[in-house]
Amino acid sequence: METNKEQYVKCLTSLYQTTCTGLQSIEEMMAKVEEEDFKTLLSDMYSGYDLISKECEMLAKSENIDLKDNNWFEKAKLWSSINMSTLMDKSSRKIAELMILGTVMGLVQCLKDYKDFEGVDKELSAICEKLKDFQEDNYQKLKKFI
Repeated sequence: METNKEQYVKCLTSLYQTTCTGLQSIEEMMAKVEEEDFKTLLSDMYSGYDLISKECEMLAKSENIDLKDNNWFEKAKLWSSINMSTLMDKSSRKIAELMILGTVMGLVQCLKDYKDFEGVDKELSAICEKLKDFQEDNYQKLKKFI
């Protein structure tokens, strides 16, 4: 049986890794986007993920937790997936499609975390809720570029 502290660390790590994946995805996509409105949206999304990521880092620091970013294999897999998917089509539409898929995957992970770690900590629940709302908002904004 896991202790409350172990659940806390797992939840915080998962939230942090979700934000890191969002940041990495946006970094990879930004260089491919030409449309200014879309670049602005991606920049705003990056700022939002970065802010939530920093909240996770501050919480980890206050609890003496060493947060783990995604491993190199996960990063390489994401990088290759993005580059293979945009090899023949770098249109805003294609990039928006990929960003929507990633956003939905992050949202599903966030919902699972919220359910799996319900009641572990109010601050974590608040970050999870913020990330969920942020990703739902991103989804709505990205649909305009399809």
